[in-house]
Amino acid sequence: MGLFIRNVSKKYANGVQALHNVSLDIPPGMYGLLGPNGAGKSTLMRTLATLQEPDAGEIHLGDIDVVNQKEAVRQTLGYLPQEFGVYPKASAEELLDYFAVLKGLTNRAERRATTEALLRQTNLWDKRKQKLGGYSGGMKQRFGVAVALLGNPQLLIVDEPTAGLDPAERVRFLNLLSELGENSVVILSTHIVEDVAELCTRMAIINKGQILLEAQPLEAVAALKGYIWRKLTDKSALPALEQEHQIISAKLLSGRTLVHAYSPERPGNGFDAVEPDLEDVYFSTMAGCFGPTGQQQAEGQAR
Repeated sequence: MGLFIRNVSKKYANGVQALHNVSLDIPPGMYGLLGPNGAGKSTLMRTLATLQEPDAGEIHLGDIDVVNQKEAVRQTLGYLPQEFGVYPKASAEELLDYFAVLKGLTNRAERRATTEALLRQTNLWDKRKQKLGGYSGGMKQRFGVAVALLGNPQLLIVDEPTAGLDPAERVRFLNLLSELGENSVVILSTHIVEDVAELCTRMAIINKGQILLEAQPLEAVAALKGYIWRKLTDKSALPALEQEHQIISAKLLSGRTLVHAYSPERPGNGFDAVEPDLEDVYFSTMAGCFGPTGQQQAEGQAR
């Protein structure tokens, strides 16, 4: 069961065009939606989760019309929003049991077996009696996944799931997500490139409500081979380099500034070729020099 999005647009009352003619084909498995804050990711996720309607366009989950058959979608939907609340004085076991009732699991034995299985799957079984108010950020996120997995959803949406997690919790959470994409569509919306690189077999980059690139991460990285160059320089030299070359990223390294440039040939003295990664794909796409149009232009200049 795939998810098919066609020409979806959404404009808010304040005039912000959050989505503009978004079209995507999302197969079963882990799918990354990558973009900066304010790019339109959460708007698209909320639309897919039937929490708001698009101004235009169509969305189908298999044979289900997402816009016009909201109850049918909700029967097979799991949604972990960017921010969600819990009852701090309730235990994980109690609250998950409550949500299972709301999901329609009225048989007590079946519900007990389901909640136990989900708490074990999310590695919370040993902490099931602990009050949720005492959970760490990562534990709360894993509890949110347990709630989202009630009813074996065919569509699972997770919005910015690792923001604010410490490195150890992030690894545990990503390991959990990696197990979920075998039989359902799992959409991971994030601004963290590493999350997509580690989990997703397909991805899209979105900015200002528009899809800039849709690809397999490994293929997108391979397409950049020979186009990415790096140079270690002083911070004071960065403005001049940005004037002369297509600098796509700059970060501190041992007190100096490491820049990556996009070019079909060596940009100048001091630049060395570097194997591209998904971060280079992201920054090149955001800079407008990679993607369906940018890549063609670069290839035309080089060849």
